[in-house]
Amino acid sequence: MAWGMGLLMACLVGSGAQAAEFVTVAAGGTAGVYYPLGGALAEIFNQHVPGVNASVQATGASVANVNLLVQRQAELALIQNDIAFYAANGTEMFQGRKVDSLRGIATLYPEVIQLVASRASGIRSVDDLRGKRVAVGDIGSGTEANARQILEAAGLTYRDIAARYLSFAEAAANLRDGHIDAAFVTAGIPTAAIQDIAVQRDVVIVPIGGDLAQRLAQRYPFYTQVTIPAGTYRGQEEAVVTVAVKAMLVARTDLSEELVYQLTRAMFGNLARLAQAHARGADVSVETARDGMSIPLHPGAERYYREVAP
Repeated sequence: MAWGMGLLMACLVGSGAQAAEFVTVAAGGTAGVYYPLGGALAEIFNQHVPGVNASVQATGASVANVNLLVQRQAELALIQNDIAFYAANGTEMFQGRKVDSLRGIATLYPEVIQLVASRASGIRSVDDLRGKRVAVGDIGSGTEANARQILEAAGLTYRDIAARYLSFAEAAANLRDGHIDAAFVTAGIPTAAIQDIAVQRDVVIVPIGGDLAQRLAQRYPFYTQVTIPAGTYRGQEEAVVTVAVKAMLVARTDLSEELVYQLTRAMFGNLARLAQAHARGADVSVETARDGMSIPLHPGAERYYREVAP
């Protein structure tokens, strides 16, 4: 009898309890920017969205995060907006496997495309890369796609340069040692490796602006224009205009409008926590949250923006 009453009470308690909504934020490596921001987001959601149980997951970043969303192993993810665009359109590293299950919440901060050249090379514009030895990133990487698209907008192809498929670390070492003339680097600024090169070798940051930037953005909507402030690197006496892709927060399409609305509202209501987690968190704002948005917005995020920034 006692056992039966206990079972009945357990069932009654269970039926009245509200199940927690589990939200996993797929981030990046623990040494990068994505992981501390993802951790701060999970903390914000836990504290400010009732019924949510949020956690951050260390991952291989953008491409891996798309796959985690597709496999329903995460609800939210930090992804570069160009990678999200490739996934949604079945291009580049997602050639032949279009992903329809991604929706944007917000773009967060710029990942700046920096074209770094040795001063002795004479390279002062993208057109000056013709005939030069240029590191364009690893084959199949986001940086390599950025380099190819920028060259294309300038009327150049890899046939016009001596392309070197090098990782960021390899490109930095080769530029420092004089084995290449220039390198494309996609990273937050200031980039420590470029700072180190600039101390050892005279380099210039080549502008990617004006008509070139406009042509690029017309074809690839994930690019935004940014300025690298004067003095960011040794010997850089003037501000340099260039382009950037943006880190963004992405949700699965099957998350409810109400949930994503509440998550979006909580994030923008606690921006100081993001800034505390990492310096790049200070770049997040509702005013810029749709700049470079490369995939459709989730209805929940769209509802939030209609309320605060119509």
